[in-house]
Amino acid sequence: MKQAFRFIKPLERITQFRPSATMMLFIATVLAVIMANSSLSGIYYEILDYPISLQIGGQEVFYHHGETMTLLQFVNDVLMVIFFLAVGLEIKQEILVGELSSVKKALLPIVGATGGMIIPILFFLLVMHEGPGMRGAAIPMATDIAFALAVLAALGSRVPTSLKIFLTALAVADDIGGIIIIAIFYSSHIHFGMLAIAFAILAFMYIMGCMRVNSLLFYFVGTFFVWLFFLQSGIHTTIAGVLAAFTIPARPGLHAKNLRAELRSLFEAMPDDKIRQAGNSLVLSHTQISVINSMRQRTRNAISPMQLMEGILSPIVGYFVLPLFAFANAGITLGGVTADALWGVPLAIFLGLFVGKPVGIYFFTVGFLKLKLCPWPQGMNRLNLFGLSILGGIGFTVSLFIATLSYTSAEHLHFLNEAKLGIFTSSILAAVAGMVVLRYTLNRNSAPTK
Repeated sequence: MKQAFRFIKPLERITQFRPSATMMLFIATVLAVIMANSSLSGIYYEILDYPISLQIGGQEVFYHHGETMTLLQFVNDVLMVIFFLAVGLEIKQEILVGELSSVKKALLPIVGATGGMIIPILFFLLVMHEGPGMRGAAIPMATDIAFALAVLAALGSRVPTSLKIFLTALAVADDIGGIIIIAIFYSSHIHFGMLAIAFAILAFMYIMGCMRVNSLLFYFVGTFFVWLFFLQSGIHTTIAGVLAAFTIPARPGLHAKNLRAELRSLFEAMPDDKIRQAGNSLVLSHTQISVINSMRQRTRNAISPMQLMEGILSPIVGYFVLPLFAFANAGITLGGVTADALWGVPLAIFLGLFVGKPVGIYFFTVGFLKLKLCPWPQGMNRLNLFGLSILGGIGFTVSLFIATLSYTSAEHLHFLNEAKLGIFTSSILAAVAGMVVLRYTLNRNSAPTK
């Protein structure tokens, strides 16, 4: 009984958090599964088929393959661009000043991520090595960083910082691999003229960034047009978001070291005009308002456009884009899955995520460390690395996205439903198993020695 309570305690800690983006993602997923398998299924699919229309100058913006986009297509081809724009900004930060900013820092998580991408694909192909089902071989190569870090957070402050850093860097490298796979294998009928225009806009955005153009409106509008031409080029639109992110300047208009001096001089220039006040009402002079606005502008200039944009996008992605994506794509129909089907795509994905992912991450990382090309990160050992590797099998968001790209045609929709089952099953088991292993190793390390 005591052991059971110790296992449930971290789950209770999750419920004590304020509503988080991860929790909203989970709720949206559960809602989609319930609606797809109840009397509400008709309403659910009507919602997904609802047309999304926007005309500018007589031209339909959300128009693809000769038809107006449905809500499902809008989520996957438009809103997910916002998600990948945010991912691109995170990747850029990690490359510039984070855990991928030097070869020494980046090498170990990149090696682990490489194993976590190659081995799951091989496990998938062991089961689905022929036929249309093998189009989904890339599905188990992705790690959902939000859910994986949520599990680490549930384990409390005893988790070594090195594990959090390693998992974050590994997931970023994982995202880069997923983006490359999407760009190469999920693009078709490339229109090079449209692609050339998109890259010309990207080059213009980059040049403007080098010339210290820091207007976020400029970069949002530029990203919109890059997306628009990518939509017509045949390259999947999510790549537009990632490429656009790399054009956003990381250099602020005012260095943070100079901010204090700037604010002090402005504060000293603040006139001592009498402030008119009655109760809680207060009226400043025009000069005072001007000085305060100058302070606000200086403070804003001390934050780079890259971080300002990330701050704007983060809540939009977490509280709107990803929950809507989960609602639109997680509606697995359980009644249509037969026992024979379980031995196909679901088993392939399960083996890839729950077995291949941990095996790839763990053995590639340990093998690299045995070569003594870099030392063990402080606080990391074989056991907690193994637990962390299991958490790498939480695929979910990007795995679902790749699944929707893999099985888009009508004759492959049954594979998509089976793929969702494999993703859900393996991700849930990976979360539970990873939590159990990490709790064991954390308790073992914190136990007093006799």
